[in-house]
Amino acid sequence: MVVSFSGKSQIVQDFTLTNVMDGKTVSLSGFKSCQGIAVIFTSNECPFDAQYRDRIKALNEQYKDAIQFLLVNSHLETKENDKVMAQKFSSWSIPVPYLADKDQTAMDRLGASRSPEVFLIKKDGANNSIVYQGAIDDNPLVPSDVNHSFLRMAIDQLIANKKIEIVSNRAVGCTIRKK
Repeated sequence: MVVSFSGKSQIVQDFTLTNVMDGKTVSLSGFKSCQGIAVIFTSNECPFDAQYRDRIKALNEQYKDAIQFLLVNSHLETKENDKVMAQKFSSWSIPVPYLADKDQTAMDRLGASRSPEVFLIKKDGANNSIVYQGAIDDNPLVPSDVNHSFLRMAIDQLIANKKIEIVSNRAVGCTIRKK
């Protein structure tokens, strides 16, 4: 089931993935006390993903009381297996779950196609709806030259209960190969 996000709130069916760091399962429905969830598709090997690790860490630190960040790896290449994911992730120092999506359930339910690509999900009782999809910001290579921090703007608007002004844009990164 591929989701096409058109800017209208798109309900996301719950999914459960395994955190490679502790072997525990994580579901969207398990996060009851946050205002939203930022699901970021990432990988071990894509150079664009590496450029965003410090920015993701900073965003998580800034919004940890309101937004749950999840890193999801749907890449199928050998260097993206669970064991390598756990080895790589331990050096990233980002205190969020790193979830293996090797059957590509989350990828299909959200409509992800590349990494890094983010989906900001609004929690509304038992419902989860996408309110922003796309790039984290407008400069994957030079953090100091970012003019528009799309995810930060969307999170601020979500937390303030305001209309999300930019609901989607094209993510730049590595294509996630479908199985």
